[in-house]
Amino acid sequence: MSAGRLPFFVGIWGKATYEFQATAAQLAVVMGALGVAPLVGSLWSGYLVDRLGPRRVLVVFEITFVPAALAVTMAESLGQLTILVFLIGLLGAPIYTAVASLGPYLTDDVAELTRINSWLEGAGWAAFIVGPAAGALAVRYLSLDAIFVLDAATSLVGALLVAGIRLRPVPPAERQTGFREEITAGARYVLSRADLRFVLLAGSSVWLAFGAFSALEPLFYREVLKTGPEALGWVNSLFGVGLVTGTLMMPKLPAFWRSTRGLATVVALNGLGGLIYVGTDRMVVVVAGALVWGAVIGVMVPVYRTILQTRTPHHLTGRVQAASQTMADSLRLVPLLVVPALAVRYGVQPVLIVNVVLVALLGVSLLPLAHQYETSPKAS
Repeated sequence: MSAGRLPFFVGIWGKATYEFQATAAQLAVVMGALGVAPLVGSLWSGYLVDRLGPRRVLVVFEITFVPAALAVTMAESLGQLTILVFLIGLLGAPIYTAVASLGPYLTDDVAELTRINSWLEGAGWAAFIVGPAAGALAVRYLSLDAIFVLDAATSLVGALLVAGIRLRPVPPAERQTGFREEITAGARYVLSRADLRFVLLAGSSVWLAFGAFSALEPLFYREVLKTGPEALGWVNSLFGVGLVTGTLMMPKLPAFWRSTRGLATVVALNGLGGLIYVGTDRMVVVVAGALVWGAVIGVMVPVYRTILQTRTPHHLTGRVQAASQTMADSLRLVPLLVVPALAVRYGVQPVLIVNVVLVALLGVSLLPLAHQYETSPKAS
């Protein structure tokens, strides 16, 4: 599974894999462009959020996303698609950072923040149910390019919805040092605290699995399951059902699951969910795996986000979330360097299985360290 605007991912996967007949290496290049672009965008997106507030950033970049999405429909080669995908990633980075930063602008109560983060994630994940299903219908009855038109339309709707949000009055961050220092303030704050370094590593490590899936998942459908982009859309829609279910469950779970130990445990469970998803060539098991893995991610993301937010000074909220996004995007790029060659040598499915097992082992290895970071100084 991949993170981000999932309908758009399905469209990119479908266009590259089925329209341009991309190989694993070529697909890795396309997804690499989509992974590198947010690294650039995240450098300044957190600063924009802290200076302007998340609502303004969301409205502006949801609107600018529209022409970029529509431009993808005009791609006539894999090279053109790669360039346009890079632009999409660049414009998407501020959107992700703003959404991740929105909770503290709505409340300063920790219990309420947990619920708000769950609802924010649930609302976002809900689009993963409708979007891929709509994308599958678009592929069946219209074309792959219809997915990008659909995503452009939903961006406009998103801009209208966000414009009406009322934020609690919080003074904007003031520039006190040089521009370079302001841009890197979030990363420097995270590096200065051992507990935040641990939380960032744990919460971002799952993207190692997503990096491999971004290059190989559509090939898994094409070569192992022997299906087309329509099935990819429907199963990812079910993944969205799992995401929403897990997100809505999270506030009702015991306190353990909202701790650093719970975070490490959920990271390990990601490996199990991924293993169910790609461990067979039976579609019924793949569907079950999509639901299970989606539920695990649905629990993990708001837990990770809330822990990070409650340990961050408000004036650095956007930049710390941007640092988190940069870490995730960096880890997502790592598998792209090796998985295409490994898939050619050993096969797509074995590489995906090993990838999710490694994530599970990483989560288990973090458990002994999690206890010492259970408490931390309150962010000011």
